[in-house]
Amino acid sequence: MDTLAALLDGFAVAFTPVNLLWSLLGVTLGTAIGVLPGIGPALTIALLLPVTYHLDPTAAFIIFGGLYYGAMYGSSTTSILLNTPGETGSIVTAIDGHMMAKKGRAAPALATAAIGSFVAGTIATIGLSFVSPLMVKIALLFGPAEYFSLMILAFVTVSALLGDSTLRGMSSLFIGLAIGLIGIDTQTGQARFTFGLLPLLDGVDVVVVAVGLFALGEAFHIAFRLARSPDELSKVTGSLWMSKSDWARSWKPWLRGTAIGFPLGSLPAGGTEIPTFLSYLTEKRFAKNPKEFGQGAIEAVAGPEAANNAAVAGVLVPLLSFGLPTSATAAILLAAFQQYGIQPGPMLFSGNSTLVWALIASLYLGNFMLLVLNLPLVGLWAKLLLIPRPYLYGGILVFSMLGVYSLNNAVFDLWLLLGVGVIGFLMRQFDYPVAPMVVGLILGPMAEGQFRRAYAIAQGDVSVFFTQPISLGLLLLAAACVIGPILLRRRKAA
Repeated sequence: MDTLAALLDGFAVAFTPVNLLWSLLGVTLGTAIGVLPGIGPALTIALLLPVTYHLDPTAAFIIFGGLYYGAMYGSSTTSILLNTPGETGSIVTAIDGHMMAKKGRAAPALATAAIGSFVAGTIATIGLSFVSPLMVKIALLFGPAEYFSLMILAFVTVSALLGDSTLRGMSSLFIGLAIGLIGIDTQTGQARFTFGLLPLLDGVDVVVVAVGLFALGEAFHIAFRLARSPDELSKVTGSLWMSKSDWARSWKPWLRGTAIGFPLGSLPAGGTEIPTFLSYLTEKRFAKNPKEFGQGAIEAVAGPEAANNAAVAGVLVPLLSFGLPTSATAAILLAAFQQYGIQPGPMLFSGNSTLVWALIASLYLGNFMLLVLNLPLVGLWAKLLLIPRPYLYGGILVFSMLGVYSLNNAVFDLWLLLGVGVIGFLMRQFDYPVAPMVVGLILGPMAEGQFRRAYAIAQGDVSVFFTQPISLGLLLLAAACVIGPILLRRRKAA
């Protein structure tokens, strides 16, 4: 009952005219951004961090929530019409979605993606509303040692499980950890890795790194690849209404995709890639005609898109309950919380209850707005794909630099932005994942603080991390996440 009362209070805040406008702005921008290939919610939220700096925190997070959900809706449009996923969670959608578009069935494919996203997003948001407070009760059992072990698990899962190479994922993580160490050590007062530069004494601003990695890095990467042939855009023709057969083949995949996406998205090794692939395999197993998969099966669009959007809501569970980001977008949202001096975790629901419940309530409203925006206006969103890439990414570069300069009015931040952008470009060129670097940068200092706190409480006894049952279990799970894939690869090789 406490959860229902808090949620109703959240709706009271979210239903104010101003916050409704902020939500509409967020979902509209999110859909428009999600349609454009290569520009996902992480990049968009990173770009808007400097712009929303002076906004009320509640309004800012209502915008961010709309952006987050909207970008996931929009990315399906790119996957189906262009065969170019706007987000990694839409890779599976592109397989059969684009084949449907080639056969003149782009409209039903877009419709089942939009309705499935709405169904999954609504059910998963209900899950978020009731699961997060339960997770908070578990989080209250955690001390410094348990939090440090949990962060080690987050480091490992984001680095080892979500990329193609464990070594590359770990390398990206350690770059982020090293950047996070720059500045004055709060315990000793000594400067670390500042190279005598005064602007670095306060550390590297997370906003600068986020904008550099996602905006400049992506812009440089796209510019490097612009010489290739232009993409072929499939047109949206016919009515968006689905036939009776399409409805009959879609509703079960929507529910199954939701059931797969939300729980997996809530895990420390969350994200959207694993749930969408599992949903695709599940639908193929249940299909009456499995041979149709890969040739334009509507179930292969409905299930993965539902799993994708359900996982998006699931990712917010560890973020709000434990302060743990399990995706690049969640890491940027954590940076947004820190920008306002707010630390997600067990105390968030008690110390900032108005903000968190208004955010959750706005997700319900935003999900409905997205359905209204996506079904009738899909032709309009498709036209955004015709924007020339040089103009698009040139505008992103200008907007990035103006936003970062406005933070401190310091030219040094622009040079730092350029340096991080080059790093982001090189990481994309050599296929290094970007998410572990951001997670390492944000969680690194927090993990160091928890380690020192636990070490001090135990009076220098390091065994405290192995004698506490929860801490030991988390460390063993982290070790299994590293060793397991290696053993599996060796077994397959043998």
